[in-house]
Amino acid sequence: MSSLAPLEFSCLPFEALDPYRLYTLLRLRVDVFVVEQSCAYPDLDGHDHAPGVRHLLGERAGQLLAAARLLPPGLSFDTPAIGRVVVAASARGLGLAHLLMRTAIAQCEQLWPGQDQNLSAQAHLQGFYAAHGFVACSEPYLEDGIPHVGMRRSVALPSWTAG
Repeated sequence: MSSLAPLEFSCLPFEALDPYRLYTLLRLRVDVFVVEQSCAYPDLDGHDHAPGVRHLLGERAGQLLAAARLLPPGLSFDTPAIGRVVVAASARGLGLAHLLMRTAIAQCEQLWPGQDQNLSAQAHLQGFYAAHGFVACSEPYLEDGIPHVGMRRSVALPSWTAG
C-alpha cells in the first residue's frame, strides 16, 4: 500500500454531501451489500439524513474506495454506532478496511467523547472487528437473511490496542 497515494478521509453530515458524492456513496453500498452479497434489503433506512449522523468517506484520486456511517447515541443503539462499513471490491486486500475502522473509531471518539461504540457485524467478520477492540455482546441473529452479531467497543480500551 505504501506505493499508492494515501486515502483522504472526510467526515460529513448528509447536508454536506454533494450529488456526486451521495451517488457514489449509495452506489458503493448497493454494489457491495445488495449486488455482491445478493441481499435485497432497505439500504435507504432513513438514518443517512438523521440529525448527528456523519458519513466517513475514504477517497483516493477522486474515487470513493471506502465508507462508513457514524450514528449518534440513541439512533440505533444507546451509544454511538458504526455501520455500513464498506470497501470497494477493487480496493480490497490493501488494508483499507483496517484504516477505515481506525478512522471511524477516532471520529466517534471526537464526535462523542467518552462513549462506547456499537456495531452490528456480519458474523463472519467478527474477528476483523475484534482486532479493533469490539467484543460480541449478543447472540448471533439474522438481519436481512445474513447472520450478524452485536458488538461493543469500550472506551476503557486504550486506543493503541485497537487495530
